Amino acid sequence: MPSRVVLDTCVLVAGLRSRRGASFRLLELVAAGVVRPVLSAPLVLEYEAVLKRQAKVLGLTPGDIDGLLDDLCLLGEHHVVYYLWRPTLRDPSDELVLELAVAAGCPHIVTHNVRDFAGSERFGVEPYTPQRWLTETGAGS
Repeated sequence: MPSRVVLDTCVLVAGLRSRRGASFRLLELVAAGVVRPVLSAPLVLEYEAVLKRQAKVLGLTPGDIDGLLDDLCLLGEHHVVYYLWRPTLRDPSDELVLELAVAAGCPHIVTHNVRDFAGSERFGVEPYTPQRWLTETGAGS
């Protein structure tokens, strides 16, 4: 059974910028079906906006990004968030990530901005860096 995880947008960007590192390894595990991303419509729309804004830097076309998001949606576990917990976090743009994790009962958010998710623990959600998540879950082995 695949590990379920909510991926913060910064992890997708980092994984697409470099083929080295834990973020890319996490994306490989998603593609292999070892890790199942937990998704919501607002999160996918955020992924799309950020990735398309950075498309040139990433060396991708808008069509490439559409294909990537289509694949991610096919591999992901979809949830609707009915209840908002705002304000909880110091960065309002991260609230939708935490709310998805709570709604899906997903205990892990993988992010490079762990400090931005201070307070998520009270909902039973713990933020992990990609490297820490891979190491502690054994998924990177």
